[in-house]
Amino acid sequence: MLNIVLVEPEIPNNTGNIGRLCVGTESRLHLIHPFGFVINDKNLKRSGLDYWVHLDVTEYPTFEEWVKNVPDLSRVFLMSSHADKSYLENDFRDGDWLVFGKESVGLSKEILDRFENHLTIPMSKLIRSFNIANSVAFVVGEAKRQVSLKCGVEL
Repeated sequence: MLNIVLVEPEIPNNTGNIGRLCVGTESRLHLIHPFGFVINDKNLKRSGLDYWVHLDVTEYPTFEEWVKNVPDLSRVFLMSSHADKSYLENDFRDGDWLVFGKESVGLSKEILDRFENHLTIPMSKLIRSFNIANSVAFVVGEAKRQVSLKCGVEL
């Protein structure tokens, strides 16, 4: 099972969409406060539809509290449009932690400096970044593909 981490998510529709993706891919969602919305926000529920009740989700008051719950920090992968290594070049494993920053600014320099595993999604120079829900879908899709191949399971 993959662990999807959203650091200080700002847009409820994106978080709801990612929650739905997590249910569909049997991934866990980890949300780090503060949020730009209330967790029971109607847009969050609408984006997650009726799947939200099936979501394996954990909230953390701070980034530090989340870090305390990660058993192997070497399996934490931070997504950044400034990274040099593509997520397509990474070797994902079951249980990995895929960390995404807030929609407006991504992950802070302080958070990026704490970990070595930075990954990017290749994109045209005509844009700065992809929508976070799309970014999560790209990376989770590839990670699930790799994990299923290692386990001999077809998606």
